Order: sequence, then structure tokens, then C-alpha cells
Amino acid sequence: MDEDSAMDADVISALFQQGLMGMEIGAEYGGTGSTFFSSILVIEELAKVDPSVSVLCDIQNTLINTLLMNLGTEEQKERYLPRLACDTVGSFCLSEAESGSDAFSLKTKAEKQKDYYIINGSKMWISNAEHAGVFLGYRGITCFIVDRDTEGLHIGRKENKLGLRASSTCPLTFDSMKVHEKNILGKVGHGYKYAIGMLNGGRIGIAAQGLQHQIAHVATQLEAARLLTYNAARLKEAGRPFIKEACMAKYFTAEVATLTTSKCIEWMGGVGFTKDYPIEKYYRDCKIGTIYEGTTNIQLSTMAKMIDKEYDG
Repeated sequence: MDEDSAMDADVISALFQQGLMGMEIGAEYGGTGSTFFSSILVIEELAKVDPSVSVLCDIQNTLINTLLMNLGTEEQKERYLPRLACDTVGSFCLSEAESGSDAFSLKTKAEKQKDYYIINGSKMWISNAEHAGVFLGYRGITCFIVDRDTEGLHIGRKENKLGLRASSTCPLTFDSMKVHEKNILGKVGHGYKYAIGMLNGGRIGIAAQGLQHQIAHVATQLEAARLLTYNAARLKEAGRPFIKEACMAKYFTAEVATLTTSKCIEWMGGVGFTKDYPIEKYYRDCKIGTIYEGTTNIQLSTMAKMIDKEYDG
């Protein structure tokens, strides 16, 4: 899959068949009815084999499903949750060419006309876009649910990436795309709040992937990364403040993963630099951990602000 830059359809099908794409979705909607912490464990185990597969599962569970469960109307839940649990991949559309980690600078616009919106603009670096049947897109202040066959939605060519190659990343273009107001997720004007809230939780999922790149099994670093991640997951599940801890977990595991896999290549000598062994793939895959769901600098800035508040308090 890495060589072909394509996800095997049988792998996606197996994820659904084993109930791993609807971990927290209730049984009444066809889901597993499990917990956030359980989904983190699933993401961690999948990442031991291929982070491209784990990121597909991560986005589905920690972002798409959670948003619809927490914010969806009963009509939206009945329409989309059974599909997301059984056979439909979801995609989270936030980044734009000029925004990156700065969600305040989004340019995509939605103009209201009667009972629907006309959306024009584009999104970049959208994970799962190739396989997604439903998209959650942000205008910056409002979140829309968009079906794949919506007229005016165009999915661009996959990016040729360094790592996570089997995980599709594509640009999206909205050309006078018509979306009914009933497809607004949550409240008008609260989209930025929802996006940031979900990314804070999603960072725990990214941390669960990052710590599986510690193939050198540096015991102290691995245990510290795992405990940071598990602690953030427990805090979130308990309804306690977790943003600082999520940022710490994501930052630490991503940095340690990059360092450790780089060292592994050195320790293996020349063969570590060839495709005869999997270490070069782990090295390529883990690098994205310092970038997506908030760069390392974003994590550090958020942590610093939280620590300042604690001292001021």
C-alpha cells in the first residue's frame, strides 16, 4: 500500500466489519458502544502495523463520529451515524492553503439564500478525502455536513507524500456548492469552537500513533509517551480539563518518534536506508506527527499559555 500510495479496500472493509470505525457510536446506530479510551487503544495497536491505517481510524472516531454524536440533531444522527459505523468513511475539512494551523484565516465563504447556503472556496491537505462518503467542512464560523455526491464538490488529485502514503490526502474545491441549512452541524457561528474542541481530543489519537514508532523500544521514553497519552485520554473521558495534557502528549510522542526512528536507521547502518527493511517507512510516517493536528510550535504555544494561567491562578 505504501509503494502504491493506495489503501487496500479490503483493509477499510475489515475495519468496519470488526467495529473499529464506530467505537463510541451507540449500538442503536450500529456502533460498538465503547469508550474514547478504547478507541485510543485501537489506534495505538493499528499503528504498530501501519500508521496510514490508524490515521483513517483515528479521524473517523475522534473527529467525525464525536462531532456528530455531540452536535448532531436526531435526524442527522439517524442519517449518518449508522453509515459511519458500518460502511462510510468520514473526512474533516479545515485547513486551507493560507491558513494551515491558523483556523482564524480561513477564506472559504458560505452565502445564505432562503433555506440553503452557497459555498465557494477550497480546502487543502484533507485526510481520507479519496474514500470519504461524508465531509465535515468549516467556513470558519459554521460547520456543514456535505455528502460526497453533492453538486459543486470536487475532490482533487492525491498528494504524493513522504509518509503515510496509503492514507489519502487531497485538496477539495467548492464551486457554488449548494448545502441545505438542515445540514448545519451544531449552531451557526460556533464552527471554530467545535473545530478546536475536536482537534484537542484528536491530538490524543495522534499521540497514540506516534508512540508506536518507538521501534528501538527505548523503555523510558516509550513508557513516558504512553503514560502522557493515557493520562490525557483518561482526563478527557472523565470530563476534566485535558488540553494542556493532550498537547504535551502529542508534542512529546511526535518528537521522540522522529528522534528514535532516525537513530534506528543509524544503528542499522546502510541497510536501514534501503526499502529492504521497514525502518525507513516508520521514519517517513512518523515525521507528520510534528505537523498535523497542530504543529509542534502550536503545541508549545498552547502549553505555555495553559501553564501561565495556572501560575497566575
